[in-house]
Amino acid sequence: MDNSSIISVLGVIIVLLFLFFSVFLFTVKTEKKTSNYLLAAFLVVTAIDISAFFYSNFIELPLAIEMLRIKISSFKDPLLFLYILSIIYSNFKLKKIHLIYAVPWLLGIIVLMPNFFLADNATKLDFFNSYDEKPEGKFLNVFGYLVSLAYLFSEIYYVIRYRKLLLENYTDKNAFKNYNWLKQLLVLLTIGQIITVIKNVSRGFYSSETTDVLRIVTLLFGVFFIFWLVFKALNSPKLFRGVDVNLNTSKEMKGNVGGEAKNNQQIKLLKDYMNEEKPYLNPSLTIRNLAEQLKIPMRELSVLINQDLKQHFFDFVNEYRIEKAKHILKDTSKSKQTVLEILYEVGFNSKSSFNTAFKKHTGLTPTQYRKSSVN
Repeated sequence: MDNSSIISVLGVIIVLLFLFFSVFLFTVKTEKKTSNYLLAAFLVVTAIDISAFFYSNFIELPLAIEMLRIKISSFKDPLLFLYILSIIYSNFKLKKIHLIYAVPWLLGIIVLMPNFFLADNATKLDFFNSYDEKPEGKFLNVFGYLVSLAYLFSEIYYVIRYRKLLLENYTDKNAFKNYNWLKQLLVLLTIGQIITVIKNVSRGFYSSETTDVLRIVTLLFGVFFIFWLVFKALNSPKLFRGVDVNLNTSKEMKGNVGGEAKNNQQIKLLKDYMNEEKPYLNPSLTIRNLAEQLKIPMRELSVLINQDLKQHFFDFVNEYRIEKAKHILKDTSKSKQTVLEILYEVGFNSKSSFNTAFKKHTGLTPTQYRKSSVN
């Protein structure tokens, strides 16, 4: 089987898998319908883009339709960006303002209108065959890369901001599942984009055989990606939970919400409450819960912990949990109590997160700490 046959077969496999998974996303029952629809739309557009590797073996499209098929790929970036936002924010909704993301596609159609779409068939064919050498083609290629970079930087910014919001508002490690999913998704898609750019650039410098090899690598990565998506769907069927769209990081709030005396008073109130009432024993404690218990505005409490105490809420609460765990581990009367029992008692809900937090604060594992305390 030659390279062109391998490319065609791989292209058909990927398109079918993408479309099957898209149907699953469109039909599966879930509260996150918007997220599923956006991801399904992204996969459908990607499948249409990948169909270029084989569809000409079966049908011949008019040049205008073929150009529209090529240009529809400009919707991949905005669909992925909106998908990421819909995962991050629990109350995300599509609005008319989001139509602005169609502007790059519309600009591309307008630029091509005079010398391609409105031209006669012979001119269209000449334009299509020498697209990369035409001024319009050069402009749209550069513009497309710049738009993709802008979306990539925006996606990275929002995912990093999402992590900060989680650290400043939640203590439950399960709240980070969406962050880990988005981080992995972004890494894989970035790798895919890099491979695609290398493949596209290589056409002007290397032989057709080398370009075909790069096409095969690109398609094999596509096969890996879709199987990874299916694996994630099977192993994490309850993804996804977001954060309140109105939440801000502490740095986005005003620095000093009260005077120094008021801050010191609130810090004392906070620490006394943590020591006496032990709210950290609740594994699902959030900064909103704690603010309600203390009768302090959530915004003030967030600034107090993250700016005045210079700790993320996640680390602030875990510090109390670890101190409680240390006390139990040193208590010889509780030597028969297992580490698993202790971690649940002090407010953790997984062994891995407990071990990580414990070693971060003490430099030792819980077992090592218990042995050193006895000695």
